[in-house]
Amino acid sequence: MNQQLAPRRTRIQDVDALRGFALLGILIVNITFAASGFPIHLAENPEYQSTLDHAVHWLSATFVDMKFYLLFSFLFGYSFQLQIEAAQRAGTAFRPRMLRRLGGLFVLGALHMVFLITGDILTAYALLGLVLVALRGVKDKTALIVAGSIYLYLLVTLGATVLFVDTSQFLDPAGAVTAAQETTRNLAGSFGDAVHEHVAALPTYGLSLLTVQGPTTLAVLLLGMVAGRRRLLANVTGQETVLRLIQLVGFVVGITGGVVYAAGGNGDTAAVLASVLTAPFLTAAYVATLLRILHSERGRAIGDVLAPAGRMALSNYLGQSVVTMLVFTGLDLAGRTSPLETTGIALAIFAVQVALSHGWMARFGYGPVEGILRAVTNATRPTWRKS
Repeated sequence: MNQQLAPRRTRIQDVDALRGFALLGILIVNITFAASGFPIHLAENPEYQSTLDHAVHWLSATFVDMKFYLLFSFLFGYSFQLQIEAAQRAGTAFRPRMLRRLGGLFVLGALHMVFLITGDILTAYALLGLVLVALRGVKDKTALIVAGSIYLYLLVTLGATVLFVDTSQFLDPAGAVTAAQETTRNLAGSFGDAVHEHVAALPTYGLSLLTVQGPTTLAVLLLGMVAGRRRLLANVTGQETVLRLIQLVGFVVGITGGVVYAAGGNGDTAAVLASVLTAPFLTAAYVATLLRILHSERGRAIGDVLAPAGRMALSNYLGQSVVTMLVFTGLDLAGRTSPLETTGIALAIFAVQVALSHGWMARFGYGPVEGILRAVTNATRPTWRKS
């Protein structure tokens, strides 16, 4: 049965389903930054310290945090290769086309992280995409060596910090709680107050990009580009032995690192290092598992559900921040929802997005923002009509 289903499932269906799955994980992480100032300041909220609250934090740190932006980045790198081929089919020069696209992404990302939520990944994609443009002609082996070297660099730098730097002197738990409470009050205040907090967090976010998130994102972008060249997500049947191997190794290594990260938290450099080194394994295990599910008789419906959301992932990513801004700032709920309630809101938002995505993609060929970005990329007027 699986062999019969495989020809009916295209690469686009699988990639879009994976992207839709990534959107859910990203929302579960990002919503915490809209719901409270405590994650921004790496502090624990003294009002939510029950066993259930800790369990939700532990599960998120183990299975979600620092994992799904890697999947999103991998798929961006994969799509980068598809953009190269799209330019070739259109008979247009790739470089100016991609530079326009990256410029559009940067503008969207800058507006996003100032006006909607603390932090953003689009600006990082825009800047690191320039590196991909410069490296697009390198051999696969070279790209893989660069990606591996980045993780080696992180191992050395973060490892040296763990061994030789006393980071406790930089930690002020009481001060972090006070700052987090102030940030939470502003997030629950006016739109201007929330924007002020977003801007105030830019230096911290920039430091994160320089030290951890930026390097790991670039490494995974390169891996995605190589995967796109080799069509690794094309013609998958779900029966490949390598998928089972990835699951076995990925879940064992990834969950182990996730547990270490959950036990140490963001403020523990050793815990962060453990997550940095093992998160790609868990992300890969998620991909292998979902691919196997998508190509099973019963799991095919899951791909049909997720794919439309993934086809308009940019619109949904930005839309998530619009909704969380309205919920937590507009309705004055910032700091007033427990970790479980916050996660529940994320799941509800995603369910609505999936439904809306089905309705939109049934009528149009591109998502609302995707149509605009496509016009910028091709230097044409926006259109959302189906081809």
